[in-house]
Amino acid sequence: MQTEKKILLIATGGTIASRPTEQGGLAPAITSEELLNCVPELADLCHIDALQLFNLDSTSMGPAQWQAIVRTVRDNYESYDGFVVAHGTDTMAYTAAALSYMIQNSAKPVVLTGSQKSIYNRDTDARNNLYRAFVYAVSPDAWGVQLVFDSKVILGTRARKTRTRSFNAFSSIDYPETAAFRDLRLVPFLRRPEMPPVQFYERLDPNVFVLRLTPGMRADIIPLLIPYYRALVIESFGVGGLPGGERGEMFSALQHWCRSGRLAVFTTQVPHEGCDMAVYEVGRAVLELPGVMEAGDMMPEAVAVKLMWALGQSADREKVMELFETPVQWDVE
Repeated sequence: MQTEKKILLIATGGTIASRPTEQGGLAPAITSEELLNCVPELADLCHIDALQLFNLDSTSMGPAQWQAIVRTVRDNYESYDGFVVAHGTDTMAYTAAALSYMIQNSAKPVVLTGSQKSIYNRDTDARNNLYRAFVYAVSPDAWGVQLVFDSKVILGTRARKTRTRSFNAFSSIDYPETAAFRDLRLVPFLRRPEMPPVQFYERLDPNVFVLRLTPGMRADIIPLLIPYYRALVIESFGVGGLPGGERGEMFSALQHWCRSGRLAVFTTQVPHEGCDMAVYEVGRAVLELPGVMEAGDMMPEAVAVKLMWALGQSADREKVMELFETPVQWDVE
């Protein structure tokens, strides 16, 4: 039975919209209208309008595209009850995090979905994921930026792609799923919160570099980044620290970085439970440097994107640190 709700489909490309090329690979080519035509059951759910914003492989999605999606949602916010964004899987977690910071306190759902196989093929995950994304979008329990994939509903700040090929590609890391589907029945797990009015942000500063530590890495990589980046995300080992501690070359390089007015955020290469720099001496002293923060149990995608968002709001280092350390949509415990 169709509801009275109006949902806007924003198509951006990705595997879900791909067709085989003459060269034998896949490339986005299916339009937003074609996506809807592949799932005729959607017409029984709600009124749907479709917009083809991009037709890109998600590898090519980035800050400019995130800004365009946010503008589209903002400009149509009063006209629709929710939004579904069809997106490629490879960078979907980044986009989900970006929209979580750029569209805050949305009582209306902004739902991202995609697939591991093209909707061009009959029996794939594409039709199921797209249909369930709309089922969630019209639900009275729907809210905020969410990712719907393989019968899971995941907070935009907590989603991570954990499998490259399987249909259960995304996981909610260290936080409960918002909801789940039992066949086609939506089962909410987290209550729809009371929220202040929606707030949109458009400014981003992409000058963030992610440095993954490896044993034996040379410290002189950090000074080379100073002319190009305002913030450094350091993916450290275990709960966090720097090789050599405060007497090491890496510490001296980071100290120089911080004295230049830049920011550094420590996270971990370990998939679960986050970082805690105070546990070991190799990490404790690092936290005392000006401009150094730790990400706790935030997702790596969310760490990088939240920094871009915070840097876009202010040139003042202390204000950026305040914004980064303020929880947004349960991105950190």
